[in-house]
Parts: sequence; structure tokens; C-alpha cells
Amino acid sequence: MTEPISPARSRALSFDTAAARYDSARPGYPPALFDAVEEITGRSLHGTRVIDVGAGTGIATRLLRARGARVTAVEPGPGMAAQLRRTLPDTPLVLGSGDALPLADGSADLITYAQSWHWTNPARSLPEALRVLRPGGALALWWNVADLTVPWIAAQAARMSTELADGAHGAPGGSRRLPDPVPTRERAVSWTRKISVDAHLDNLSSHSLFLTMRQAEAARFLARERAELLKAFPDGVLHEEYEVQLTVTFRPHRPSHS
Repeated sequence: MTEPISPARSRALSFDTAAARYDSARPGYPPALFDAVEEITGRSLHGTRVIDVGAGTGIATRLLRARGARVTAVEPGPGMAAQLRRTLPDTPLVLGSGDALPLADGSADLITYAQSWHWTNPARSLPEALRVLRPGGALALWWNVADLTVPWIAAQAARMSTELADGAHGAPGGSRRLPDPVPTRERAVSWTRKISVDAHLDNLSSHSLFLTMRQAEAARFLARERAELLKAFPDGVLHEEYEVQLTVTFRPHRPSHS
């Protein structure tokens, strides 16, 4: 008998239905984020063996490669993986999840989770990351988080919370934090991107909350949201304001023996 797919797994795989839109609409990450990763880990990304887990369509993968990293992408969704393959045909790509990495022990200098750690079970994904890292290697997790101190972003979040059945949040994956008492170093990087209202709505609609709701309900909300945004931005252009929240931990070095 085939094991049924859990609601969380179904929602995580919902991105497969919108892979091209996800790739074109989702924000990237600022250079300062990768500067912070290099500073915290104490090594340049150039030549570093990186495993980008939950790579999606390769948004972070591309930026890591641009810094000279030797990246292998790991992605559970076949649709997202196919989009990554189209845009990064020469990047090694493995179908798999962070809860059971199909990779050798000690084979990575750095493991990255860009917008994806919360889809894992940390009780499994943390030991797996530490297994695949070399001693002294680093695990880095990060998310673009909308800046709710910006009035229009706060107003949009309030409308989502009020009008949508699942609210503005509700991703069914695990925590965005590493479990206690794992030692971590954290950093926050603020940045902005200027895009059209329509591109912003494409970004919004590529989130699992919209991909898993009834299409008519999603379409009604997005149409009303477009009207609200055009009141605030009649020229059809806005600035998305983000804080990238970065967390890094390390695999301990093996104890020395006399």
C-alpha cells in the first residue's frame, strides 16, 4: 500500500505547480549576506564545497556559484528540480530532502538552507547535516523576512491574516531555529528591491499558502490586493523591504588524541 502524503509534505511539494513563476518572482539575496557567511565561517566561498539543500529553482545556488563556490543542489520537488536543471544545466543536482541526505559523510565544507529549513524535521535534518559536513564545516540557514515596520507591508500582512483562512503565516514545516542547546551565530541583513506591483503579486502567489488554497479564493484576494497596492503606488512600482535572517552553526572538530 502506498503511504499517503502528509499535509505538510503536500504543501512543501506545492511549489512544483508554480516553478517558473517562483523562479522569476521570488527575491534573491544581497551580497552582504554572503559576506556575512564568509566572515562567520572564516573562509571564502570561492572553491568551497557547498550543498544547497531545498535549492528550489536555484535562486541561492546561482548566487553561491557566482561567488566561486562548488555547489551541489539538493531538491525534493521534481518540478522545481526540472526548473533548476533548465537554468543551471551544469550544476550537480540530487533529488532528495534534508531529512535523509543522499550524500557521503564529511563531503561538504558548507551546507546551506535558503528559505527551506522550516520544511524539514530538525531531529533528522540536523544530524544529517552534521554527518555530511567535514569536521569544522558550517551549516547556514537563512530567510528573507518582510519588514513589518514598513507601513504598506504591515497593512498587507494584516489583510492576509484577516481575509485568508490560514492567515499570513502557517507554514507547516519545522522551526526556523536550530534546537537548543546548539551553539549558533546569527546575523541580520537589511535590503530592498524595486519591482512592479504585478511582479510583487507574482511573488506573493508563489507562496505555499496561495498554491494550496482554492484557485478562486486566491484569485479574489490577489485582485483585491492589486487594487489596494495601486492606491498606494499609482505608478505601479514599489519597494519590497527585507531583513535576511542568518543562522550559522558548526560541526565540531574531532577531539585530539595524545
